[in-house]
Amino acid sequence: MRITDAEWAVMEALWGGESFALGELAERLRGTNGWNKNTVYTYLTRMAAKGLVKIDRSGPRPYSAAVSRSDCAREERSELLNRVYKGAAGELIAAFLKESHISRAEAERLRRLLDEMEV
Repeated sequence: MRITDAEWAVMEALWGGESFALGELAERLRGTNGWNKNTVYTYLTRMAAKGLVKIDRSGPRPYSAAVSRSDCAREERSELLNRVYKGAAGELIAAFLKESHISRAEAERLRRLLDEMEV
């Protein structure tokens, strides 16, 4: 499932704690996105319909993340890999390495990972 940039911002706020009241989330997102309470509420209800947000109205802090950050990151990586590189992980990694600098420690870690993957 594709998560928009706006939804990612809401999820980042939700991942910052266990559960939130609407006002708390609106306050967190006002500083970074300039959103008001109504905008945040709209995002939360849409995201709940997508299975990203849990809403438990039995308590004072009803909003929480329904999915973990690692699950969303995995989905985003998979989407990028399949859409742009047609599933070729080596091409994705090569592109990143050509376009950005990595430290010697990071390069060594990559070598070890590749060595461990060999069958």
